[in-house]
Amino acid sequence: MAELPAREAIATFAAIGITAFTTTRAAGDFALGDSAPLPAGVARWEQLVQELAPSASRVASSTQVHGVKVLTQSADFFGWRRAENADGHFTQSQGTALAITIADCVPVFLAHPSGAVAMLHAGWRGTAGHILEIGLSRFTTAGLSVSDVRMHLGPAICGRCYEVGPDVFEHLTGWTTIRKRNVDLRALLAEQGREAGVTQISASGHCTQCDNSQFFSHRCGDPQRQVAVILS
Repeated sequence: MAELPAREAIATFAAIGITAFTTTRAAGDFALGDSAPLPAGVARWEQLVQELAPSASRVASSTQVHGVKVLTQSADFFGWRRAENADGHFTQSQGTALAITIADCVPVFLAHPSGAVAMLHAGWRGTAGHILEIGLSRFTTAGLSVSDVRMHLGPAICGRCYEVGPDVFEHLTGWTTIRKRNVDLRALLAEQGREAGVTQISASGHCTQCDNSQFFSHRCGDPQRQVAVILS
């Protein structure tokens, strides 16, 4: 397979004026560490902010906790804001970029033709906890129809590679089992999206574990992280 460039862009969003992409190994590590931020990671984030500056005067991220909290970001800051303990962001403010880090979990991109966008970090806990439903509710609260929202599921571990224990399998599917099972998080999220009324759903063809030479993967032992970004 040919090497990807530093970013995998989402072409379907470009048609409605939305920029969205996930970085690859070629762009470097965006992990900041669990406690004190890593200097190299901070420098890479600052570089990203500068690269986005012509289109976005602000970039919002957060420390991620595999939860379901989704923050609404407004145009009340400039530069880079790193909030605490959240796994999603929503904004209607043009010039605001939303970012999450990933390395097997699913980056969920949501965009409305009006320019409203959301960026969600969905691992098994976020998927089971319906972070997608919470993210979509931000659009409906803003008076926007979910049927007009475009949804893209970025590079993540695939169903062939993602094996979970009986408890996690039951949390995700509602089915009981006595042995480990494979689960496709992107398929589950797509189903949740359709049930919520999303009609335009796409997905990356890349698995972070199968394509570990191109993407960082937690299950492959990588401590590094990609970043997924959306902005209008």
